[in-house]
Amino acid sequence: MSIPDVTELTLEEKASLTSGASFWYTKPVERVGVPAVMVTDGPHGLRKQREGGDHLGIGDSVPATCFPPAVGLGSSWDVDLVHRVGEALGTETSIEGVAVLLGPGINIKRSPLCGRNFEYLSEDPIVSGVLGAAIVQGIQSKGVGTSLKHFAANNQENDRMRSSSDVDPRPLREIYLRGFQRVVEDAQPWTVMCSYNRINGVYASEDPWLLTQVLRDEWGFEGLVVSDWGAVNERVPGLAAGMDLEMPSSNGVTDAQIVAAVQDGSLDESVVDVAAGRVLDLVRKATEGSGAVAGPLDVDAHHALAREAAGRSIVLLKNDGGVLPLAKDAKLAVIGEFAEKPRYQGAGSSMINPTRLDTALDGIRALASGDVAYAQGFSNALEVSADETTALRDEAVAAASVADVALLFLGLPARLESEGYDRDDIDLPAAQLELVDAVLAANPNTVVVLSNGGVVSLPFADRVPAILEGWLLGQAGGGATADVLFGDVNPSAKLTETIPARLEDTPAFLDFPGEFSHTRYGEGLFVGYRWYDARRLEVAFPFGHGLSYTSFSYADAAAQVDASGDVEVTVAVTNTGDRAGREVVQVYTSLTGSTVQRAPRELKAFASIALEPGETQVVTLTVRRKDLAYWDIRADRWVVEGGEYTVDVAASSRDIRSSVAVTVEGDVLTLPLSRTSSMGEVLSHPVAGPVVQAAIAQMMGGLGDSAASIMPEGVDMSKMMESFPIGRIGMMGALAGDGAGAGPEMIDDLLAMANAPQQD
Repeated sequence: MSIPDVTELTLEEKASLTSGASFWYTKPVERVGVPAVMVTDGPHGLRKQREGGDHLGIGDSVPATCFPPAVGLGSSWDVDLVHRVGEALGTETSIEGVAVLLGPGINIKRSPLCGRNFEYLSEDPIVSGVLGAAIVQGIQSKGVGTSLKHFAANNQENDRMRSSSDVDPRPLREIYLRGFQRVVEDAQPWTVMCSYNRINGVYASEDPWLLTQVLRDEWGFEGLVVSDWGAVNERVPGLAAGMDLEMPSSNGVTDAQIVAAVQDGSLDESVVDVAAGRVLDLVRKATEGSGAVAGPLDVDAHHALAREAAGRSIVLLKNDGGVLPLAKDAKLAVIGEFAEKPRYQGAGSSMINPTRLDTALDGIRALASGDVAYAQGFSNALEVSADETTALRDEAVAAASVADVALLFLGLPARLESEGYDRDDIDLPAAQLELVDAVLAANPNTVVVLSNGGVVSLPFADRVPAILEGWLLGQAGGGATADVLFGDVNPSAKLTETIPARLEDTPAFLDFPGEFSHTRYGEGLFVGYRWYDARRLEVAFPFGHGLSYTSFSYADAAAQVDASGDVEVTVAVTNTGDRAGREVVQVYTSLTGSTVQRAPRELKAFASIALEPGETQVVTLTVRRKDLAYWDIRADRWVVEGGEYTVDVAASSRDIRSSVAVTVEGDVLTLPLSRTSSMGEVLSHPVAGPVVQAAIAQMMGGLGDSAASIMPEGVDMSKMMESFPIGRIGMMGALAGDGAGAGPEMIDDLLAMANAPQQD
């Protein structure tokens, strides 16, 4: 099918293309053969609804594989695995005739209270960017598109339709936009979805700086910008800003506004041409990719992949005394409603109608050869009487007291975390915490298995010998949990977000969720582990942490700068245990004496490697030069600061195995000088510096005893002068009393000389 050029359309037809025909379809232009295409929710499964279905319901969605949500899948740190899941998502999207799967979500987990954290990958932009690109590449390899979301600084659900994320330039660039930049530059998603919120007072849907200057001019985005559903504030300014497609349908209201704006001269028709052209490009890609994968869906194969992914998403937080893996003939007590009624995905627009659903209880019984008793332990019902709670707890204690090991399944009921609202705390329900105490008293050999979309406080962590963080694991999570418990799968996942000791310790505690529709990002750059490390706070479990049933040793690392300016880091890692396993090798960098504020260390690269017992593998990780850059607010651009960087090769952010220094050449940054430039800035200038140095020496000599009379002995006057504005240097000459002061004309001549273009 040939899609026409935008020049073949009328103004009204072009305007019509810039908003949806319905909840899930773009508008056709039948006169010239432009078909409608369907987009649908993701991101961890296909949520294709039949026409007439409501936005958040799943009752009318076609069955699809529910893979682990991002909170789980991200913990794999495995680019290849994430890419394969993306390929499977693309396959199902293609089979169902859908053009674009709305995902992945890569917003930063600024606060553990965000109700939508289960849809996001990490508190770190490198993890989010690398894994987000892998998902996009996997999905789009099947001839269908993705929608990178939610762009940008969408880090809470409270007041999400209008709240302003008030964030300074450095954290905005280095933390909140960096992951988006990585995905756009590395994977070119077909679409980017702008978020509901405002950024520094401007709606994302009508921000030309965000949607055109940054996204297109700086990053080279080639696709289409689509609104989150209902995110459009004012359509005509939004179109001019670079927001191409409004979803869902406005029933023609905003189409008419665009036509009227062109006719009255307030909007140039070329703006409409650009947006409509991008919609046509999307339709063209969709029609060219249509039918790339033929059905029917191999349900069994995708379920098996979902089980593999879930097993690789489970983080072994603690395993004192080698409680895990379980002996298959052990007498077990499985306790907790989640074992029988799994919480496997988050609530809201990403809810999938799964092709099947495994439970942990069934999975355990399928692998165990010994007795497996089950006790509900607690109820997730909204209202539970005290008598029922006691009876359930007593039943659980009775089962635990006669078991070799008690498996205690705890977590958050679905109502406590969802799209649309944020959590009030990070606590597990009180009845569950009371159950922990009772079960531990009956059987100290207790393993806790968690089901939660966001981190939870773990007040029992020092008393329970083993803890599995199961997150939300998708439809095959029950079987995968059994695989890990019995050791059929060796856990290899690691935390992509810090588990704090207390909510009060978290970076955004005092500024979340804000007030009067403004949220001040007062923690600045210090998000997640950056905050805890900078403040030297104790945490329950650090970023990057995760144990295995085997052990790994690291040799001394080496690092060198290659011809492109990237830093290549090599380290030999050995599996020193008696079973095969995977290790996530992490690389962090720091720069002592930096001229700008930095975290003690920042993640810059990672790799997941598989090792047989006794096997050694030399791992090479690349720290991209651009990822060493900070955002210079004076020059309004990225700058790599030169110096000796420390490269830490680590098993977690607080488990450094080897460190090496590498010298990186910095970018040349010469800022224009003005009267308000400090003496330190002037002295470091290649042209003005030598001239001013001589003048200062003359003036300082003239000051003589005058300076000595007011300053303590040994004071370095040059250090005092570093922040002195060059425009006020004349007063120093006045103090000297010898006419050596620099007058306004002399200063202006000096500034003009310094700022003049230099000859090569």
